[in-house]
Amino acid sequence: MTGAGLWHRASSVTGLSAAADRVWQRLQLDRFAGGRHAGYVIHEDMREHPRTVRSFGGIRWLLFGETVVGLTAIFIAAVLASRGEHVPWAVWFRSTVVLFITASLYVFAWRAQLGYYWAYARLRLFSRIFPIVTLIVATIPGLYPGWMVVEQIVFSLLMIGIGDLLTSDHMRAAFPKPVRPAASSRR
Repeated sequence: MTGAGLWHRASSVTGLSAAADRVWQRLQLDRFAGGRHAGYVIHEDMREHPRTVRSFGGIRWLLFGETVVGLTAIFIAAVLASRGEHVPWAVWFRSTVVLFITASLYVFAWRAQLGYYWAYARLRLFSRIFPIVTLIVATIPGLYPGWMVVEQIVFSLLMIGIGDLLTSDHMRAAFPKPVRPAASSRR
């Protein structure tokens, strides 16, 4: 079976994820977040393929690592500040932003695992952009202390890992780009 997509709501959602999905659907957040591809869902066979499931398992672990990195940065900054050391504003901002970014990536991973192409595309895009931005910002002299530069490198490596999983041959085949329907000719 090919990775041809279907325009329907994702099925096979259970438990807490099902409740969250009902709320998400009621608020029509896929339409808001997904734009013109909001309803494009990959075929169930590809969604439930063992390699797809395994890839999303790896992505969840890498996102968990991102969360640990973000929380660790805030913890280190708080300990240093409690000892009277100056913690630059950029450290607090960056640490908080990493947690918010990671939270949004969890949402994208959840929706992508349900087969939504838009979420897969967003997750794939951000897994390419964030490491570049993070590494460029880390090279700005004096902006961050050394430990924060290391944190940014670890963050980038984890994001690159997510990107690698998302761009595997299998995942690209599982999430084919939606084809726009041909416009009807009017005369």
